[in-house]
Amino acid sequence: MRKATELISRQAPISINQRVYDGFTSDRSRVVVSLSKQRAYLLDGDQIAIDTPISSGKRAGMTPAGNFTITQKDKDHRSNIYGDFVDRSGRVVRGGVSVRIDSAPSGTHFVGAPMKWFMRLTGDGVGMHVGILPGYPASHGCIRMPPQSAEMFFNRVKHGTPVEVER
Repeated sequence: MRKATELISRQAPISINQRVYDGFTSDRSRVVVSLSKQRAYLLDGDQIAIDTPISSGKRAGMTPAGNFTITQKDKDHRSNIYGDFVDRSGRVVRGGVSVRIDSAPSGTHFVGAPMKWFMRLTGDGVGMHVGILPGYPASHGCIRMPPQSAEMFFNRVKHGTPVEVER
């Protein structure tokens, strides 16, 4: 079985237009996500600053298409749905669980999965954040990004930044 760090690094290249990124102004920023291409673009006006691979929802409709805005930014967010059941000493008793489906074994509590550099798009919890990119749609609906891209997007967008998610 591959480690998560190996899967994160198994990605198509990130393309950064340093001139556009360095002169970036959040007043003209916007994000475009292409579900069919599994790519996200950070734009300053009509100029692409970053073109990055993503991994979206594993089934059609899990990542909603449409126009959104960034409604929350949290550098160290944790999921309140997906994560692990751990015991008092912090050992994982049951990993990769959903609190909507799974019951906590006796003596455990839920610890949400980390979602570093989280940028919320919907009230249902869909957002953009660091995650594993296996090269195909694999998330529960969020838009997973490489660590470098997620941090760079996070640092250049603000609350209210428009995000277009297209099929």
